[in-house]
Amino acid sequence: MFKKETYMARRASLMQKMRGEKGIMLFLGNVDSPAQYRDNAYKWRQDGTWLYYFGIDEPGLAATIDLESGEQVLYGNDLDLDDIIWTGPMPTVNELAQSTGISKTAPLCALEPAVKGRQVHFLPVSRDYNAHLLARLTGLEPADVISDGKKGCAHASAKMLAATIGMRLIKSQEEIDLIEKACDLGYEMHSVARKGIKIGKAEQLIVGEMEGIVLGKGWGMSFPTILTQHGEIFHCHSHELPIEPGKLMVIDAGAELNEHYCSDFTRTYPTSGKFSPKQRDIYQTVYDCNALAFSLIKPGIAYRDIHLAVNRLIIERLQNLGLILPGNPDDMVAEGLCGLFLPHGLGHNMGIECHDMEDYGENLVGYDPDQQRSGQLGLGGLRMARRLKPGNVITDEPGIYFIPALIEQWKADGIGKNAINYPKLTEYYDFGGIRIEDDVLVTADGARLLGSRRLPASPDEVETAMASD
Repeated sequence: MFKKETYMARRASLMQKMRGEKGIMLFLGNVDSPAQYRDNAYKWRQDGTWLYYFGIDEPGLAATIDLESGEQVLYGNDLDLDDIIWTGPMPTVNELAQSTGISKTAPLCALEPAVKGRQVHFLPVSRDYNAHLLARLTGLEPADVISDGKKGCAHASAKMLAATIGMRLIKSQEEIDLIEKACDLGYEMHSVARKGIKIGKAEQLIVGEMEGIVLGKGWGMSFPTILTQHGEIFHCHSHELPIEPGKLMVIDAGAELNEHYCSDFTRTYPTSGKFSPKQRDIYQTVYDCNALAFSLIKPGIAYRDIHLAVNRLIIERLQNLGLILPGNPDDMVAEGLCGLFLPHGLGHNMGIECHDMEDYGENLVGYDPDQQRSGQLGLGGLRMARRLKPGNVITDEPGIYFIPALIEQWKADGIGKNAINYPKLTEYYDFGGIRIEDDVLVTADGARLLGSRRLPASPDEVETAMASD
């Protein structure tokens, strides 16, 4: 937790932004989630909204803020002797309330009477237990209080959402300091992974070495590790293969601190230690796209426009390699042809969660009110399109992938038939994919990379690092 004054100030700011509204704001912390039965739960992780406004990293709590009286109440049950036998002495609910600057507490059974008959302002929840509890408290259905992923939750408080998103998009210095710390832990973890790339070694062994570093110094991985010689599969969580010569290994992994702030890096390594000429051509393009995006990041520019600039560079470079036929790159970008090679967006917000606040709805978090999400493959996958502001923390993660099933489908549908060199693309069906990802802070006059050291990124830096490992 930060000092209690931080959470008091955040709640006061939220109340100020909610001025004029009636009723109460309702917040639900997470509870333990059984893996097989109640006493064998999944690893504990607190809700991000709760952490932001209250900071208490314990299960089974709720809170209300009365928008008319200003009263703040923390709800929870003190442990009884049967609990203490298993857990040892724990802080009381009153002690937890004091730690976050709240003076009034009540047992959980008092929550339902407290909200009955009141207008309830809430944010979408992601856990099933909280969805059922929130539905019961509000008279809605569980499906009505969960975000649909992109559009959000129609029954959530629009004003509370806008206020919270606006606050959490701009990171304070104490938040930035923790993200920097997470990035340094991520650097250490990724360095161990790179050094572990040896022909014949099982991928799973490297994953274990990486996660051991993070578990020894933090909460754990900020998302399930992606470590694969099939980089064309974006979320490949299978790690059973031995490392083969001549492959490209994509390692996309983040560290999460005990305070729950996250990092998220991706690097792509030649398993043999050196890139083949074909691999180097594509890798250099992705590296230059990463550098281009970083050079353009500054307050006022829309990240959507940076994504499109990266698309244009990819088109130009693939034209040079003969994979895309001669033509106007701007027209090809407008047609969405880059989506064949970069089907995901350039980056996302990051903070208490690796994909910060996306449980509220990607469009609400990542798009300004006057922006519309594209239906194109690639551009439509952009999670962060907003005009950038100082204090935004975002990822810069371009990539190029050769996905045989996608290429064959586009070819069969006649998409880009006069622009894409489909016969030559067959030479890349066993290529895989390449992605390079850094974590970036938008500053008053530009941007800077987060973390005290940057992982090797250029093709020469990667080969030099692998030769010295």
